[in-house]
Amino acid sequence: MSDSSVSEKATPRVTPAQAWYAVAILTVANISGFVDRQILSLLVKPMRRDFGLTDTEISLLMGLSFTIFYSVLGLPIGRWVDRGARPRIIALGAAIWSLLTALTGFTRSFGQLFAARIGVGIGEATLGPAAVSIIADHFPRKRLATAMGVYQMGSFMGSGFAYAIGALIVGRLTAPGKIMLPLGIEIFPWQTVFFWVGLPGLVVAWLALTIREPRNETRRVASTTPEATSIPLRDVLLYMRANVRTIGAISFGFACSLSVNFGVGAWLATFLERTHGWTSQQAGLLQGGLTFFVGPAGVVLGGRLTDAWARKGLTDAPLRVGMVGAAGMLVCAGLYPLVPSVPVVVALLVAVNVFAALPWGAASAAVAEVMPPRMRGQGSAVYQLIVNLVAGVMGPTAVALLTDKVFGDPQAIRFSLSILAVVGMTLVLVLLAWARPAYVHTVETLHATD
Repeated sequence: MSDSSVSEKATPRVTPAQAWYAVAILTVANISGFVDRQILSLLVKPMRRDFGLTDTEISLLMGLSFTIFYSVLGLPIGRWVDRGARPRIIALGAAIWSLLTALTGFTRSFGQLFAARIGVGIGEATLGPAAVSIIADHFPRKRLATAMGVYQMGSFMGSGFAYAIGALIVGRLTAPGKIMLPLGIEIFPWQTVFFWVGLPGLVVAWLALTIREPRNETRRVASTTPEATSIPLRDVLLYMRANVRTIGAISFGFACSLSVNFGVGAWLATFLERTHGWTSQQAGLLQGGLTFFVGPAGVVLGGRLTDAWARKGLTDAPLRVGMVGAAGMLVCAGLYPLVPSVPVVVALLVAVNVFAALPWGAASAAVAEVMPPRMRGQGSAVYQLIVNLVAGVMGPTAVALLTDKVFGDPQAIRFSLSILAVVGMTLVLVLLAWARPAYVHTVETLHATD
């Protein structure tokens, strides 16, 4: 029995309603995770004031502390995903990231903040590999990018919600001084934001348990076959090495794309405050509104465009969509930090949110397409390791280092953001263009017997 036959036995047992229900819950989980991940970007001012942090230290909290464990732990979690009960894995992870976000409200120093963010990253490391694996088992190839696009809406809706709610709450809680909690615990008022955004994630953990696991329907049959045993990571890496041009180029290509997105997301509010004199509330509401409403439209558009091109026989459709997004970002994200007119800046930011979101349903579909079904959890984890380690560390930190070390002027953040966009998106175009022939060969070889 082949890998594909095992997957095909599972998929027909899931109805369309069950498949879309799974996507809905996974999207909600993605929203919750990104709220917890992005809330720090609205707390730059009070963290600098009350903890004495620099831009570079704050960028490490946004990137390095979260990303290293989020990415590295994805490898053993991916192996667990390939053989375990995926809804339970997601539920456990959601409970961890929610509780650690809430506990961030009790931190008193950079070191404690760093440790709490590590815990958030550990919890969120469960979601990506499990979600890609579940969705790929629930949908046929020709509808996969659309389903992945809906799931990826969660990253933009979650980020947008974080920016908006952060602006509304933080604007009322950034005054100097401390507040007293029960048991004599003193915290800064802005730290209560972590309670508001963290604890609702426990509901997400419960909802994850309601997702139907197709493997439960086929476990008795599959367990008698050699294919049911877990595939060692060594074999996954050997497969990826055999397809290194395909997997390496799309991994680093989308990593460069996400680096720009992360850099913009982390520093846009600060840019608007420093360059155009906006308040944190104004900046957060604009960023939240654009990310919440425009971003999801962009990611769904990208997924539907990918599926439409795939139905026309374009095997490399996901990479084409990624290149369209990169070209748009190169122009729009390269320009908005430099123009003096605020209305033009806002108009360009609308386009930035469309093009930034466009590739991500396509990217998830591309990873699922190039990995055999029983390697998807571990393959997604390796992809996640590369993409998030590069993007999470380089995106926010590159902007901070350019501002602090190269220009030596906080007002130069506009130049840092523009440089990141132009350099990052040029690399995306080069890498995805180089990957296209190899990607077509990998996909057509893998699915030759479909």
